[in-house]
Amino acid sequence: MKATMKEVAELAGVGLGTVSRVVNGVKVKESTYRKVQDAIEALHYQPDEYARGLKTNKSHIIALIIPTIWHPFFSEFAYHVEKELSSRHYKLFICNAEENGEKEFEYLQMLEKNKVDGIIGITYSDIDQYVSSNLPFVSIDRHFSEKIPYVTADNYRGGQLAAETLLEKGAKHFAYIGGLNRFENETIYRKMGFYNRLEEEGYSVKKLDMLEPIEDLECKIRNFLLENPEIDGIFTVNDFMGLTVMEVAQSLGKVPPHDYQIIGFDGLKMAIDKGYILSTIVQPLEQMAQAAVALLMDVMEQRDEKTRIVLPVSFAEGGTTK
Repeated sequence: MKATMKEVAELAGVGLGTVSRVVNGVKVKESTYRKVQDAIEALHYQPDEYARGLKTNKSHIIALIIPTIWHPFFSEFAYHVEKELSSRHYKLFICNAEENGEKEFEYLQMLEKNKVDGIIGITYSDIDQYVSSNLPFVSIDRHFSEKIPYVTADNYRGGQLAAETLLEKGAKHFAYIGGLNRFENETIYRKMGFYNRLEEEGYSVKKLDMLEPIEDLECKIRNFLLENPEIDGIFTVNDFMGLTVMEVAQSLGKVPPHDYQIIGFDGLKMAIDKGYILSTIVQPLEQMAQAAVALLMDVMEQRDEKTRIVLPVSFAEGGTTK
């Protein structure tokens, strides 16, 4: 038979109100907390989460909207968000949008109806009109038209750092390869930082900017490399683009770092204990996740919060630079 809160209170030697406070995360004396927790464990008591939610008007569930679970950047970010939420006694609900703006909108509608406590969103679709400032929401790498707070890495500095690193390592002929999204997001500052830093040093940059969704990606990259055989220093919008460039270049008989050098952006690894898949500008994913959760809690509690948090990036060697 399922244990009751009254039985927990009797075993712990405290009142029902004290058990209720412990169950709902309200601070009590450490000795009292320990007695109640021991009783809960001994009786295998499980609080009625639905009833708790009705009483407190909180579900203790946070939703994370991501473009795709397949991309290592997004899956690793989700891992760190879940870890941080768990430390705050919240559960994570993942919404895999499959890079579909309509699906993102459907998720937003569903989440509003199902009373999640807040949303963290990584979205590059046209959902501005559906993101309400009345719904606790924190964006990653995207500044919405409403006053939605967001967390981002220092993309501009990342572009500068890529340029400086390639210069230090002897590159002379530079290229940027990336995708153009119809909706403004922070990633545009990567190429701006790269362009501007090289222009300061008197260098021009060859550009391959492709409108997303990109069709015939490998063909476009192949033609670009054939038209610009002198290129020896490449910066790509992200690590996945960098890997594609490397595959195409290899089919043309070029291998980094001997024939050219290449730097990506994100800091992807094949596994947590492995090295980086290419030389890259690393986004501090764990800190971004922690900042996003902390910022969302501020919004939910209606505390004065920052509207923009920018975190530093760093360069990591991955075998594609000298």
